[in-house]
Amino acid sequence: MKNIIIGQSGGPTRVINQSLIGAVREALESDKAGKVLGMKHGITGVFKEDFVDFRKYSEDQLNAVASTPASALGSCRHKPTSEDCQKIFDVFQKHEINFWFYIGGNDTAETVHIVSELAKESGYPLKAFHIPKTIDNDLRVTDHCPGYASAAKYVAECFLGNDLDNRSLTGVKIDIVMGRNAGWLTAASALARYDSQAGPHLIYLPEAPKSLDDVVSEIDEVYSKLGRCVVAVSEGIRDSSGQLFAEKFAKEVDSHGNLQLSGNGALGDMLADYVKTHSKHEGLRVRTDTLGYAQRSFPGIVSYVDAQEAEMVGAAAVRFALEGRDSGSVYIERLSNEPYESQAGLTELCNVAKVTRVLPPEFVAENGHDVTGAFLEYLRPIVGELTAVRSL
Repeated sequence: MKNIIIGQSGGPTRVINQSLIGAVREALESDKAGKVLGMKHGITGVFKEDFVDFRKYSEDQLNAVASTPASALGSCRHKPTSEDCQKIFDVFQKHEINFWFYIGGNDTAETVHIVSELAKESGYPLKAFHIPKTIDNDLRVTDHCPGYASAAKYVAECFLGNDLDNRSLTGVKIDIVMGRNAGWLTAASALARYDSQAGPHLIYLPEAPKSLDDVVSEIDEVYSKLGRCVVAVSEGIRDSSGQLFAEKFAKEVDSHGNLQLSGNGALGDMLADYVKTHSKHEGLRVRTDTLGYAQRSFPGIVSYVDAQEAEMVGAAAVRFALEGRDSGSVYIERLSNEPYESQAGLTELCNVAKVTRVLPPEFVAENGHDVTGAFLEYLRPIVGELTAVRSL
């Protein structure tokens, strides 16, 4: 009998609990699994031995957790030191843990890789598996990340509503979308274009640096044609020198050294003010919103494919472990678009840990403020249908 422990790390998503319960169900249904424990607040819960026993929960309770947004076990952003790893090994040994599953993004994959490598060096018999999730969709190897499609659908629905609002009261509307180093989520706003004049009319991504003056010039051009302009801006937007716009005011970093970009409207306010004061259109009406943390775990919008695949990767991780596979990171392989099909695979942790996958050049328009048809072909099957609207 193999004892299992599962945790969640990093920013939560709409479907991260599907992965959790997918892993739990696979373990509970196997005659090879003994203890099936959950770590409260990631590895910080291991230090305190703050665990839940999943064998004590009914099927109805597990189903309710699976359909609930955000991290049911709680999360953390703690990067382990060598001393932390030794504490983890000591606690795992005390509870006779054989397999560890950690659900998260590339920082989480790095944590799993660090602990896995130190376990090998110290001779501790631990198999560690990373289960992917992130609304940023920036993990390598996997076709896309669980959590992304639902967040992309939320972003697209927001821009659908904002475009209709902007048609009613014309002007410039700038919306800030999550995405530190990669523009996957901001790019999803393009799905909101339900007719030839629908916004977003401009999409700014970290992969296509722009100067502030270029942004103003392009907004002015759209406004001159349509009398209005809706703009999607990644929080990781960079100027022509490659510097983050947000570096002018953001100073806080997390334990992994990432600059804190979300949590305030400073970037939107700065852009709105700059457009107002530098536009060739006097008295321009400029408004801004920051979509913020609601993008991650909004309960009312979920992609069906996203929910199914989140459960699939969680179950696959446990199945791979119980089959005797070595430590690794689960990924999604797309098999076809029509009909849409995918399957789960396993790659080495070093292929995923820490490194960010950005939008490939074939997904970014040559003009530097839009996406291509190839990107929309990639995105539509996993997001699904949006709300149907019509303008007069």
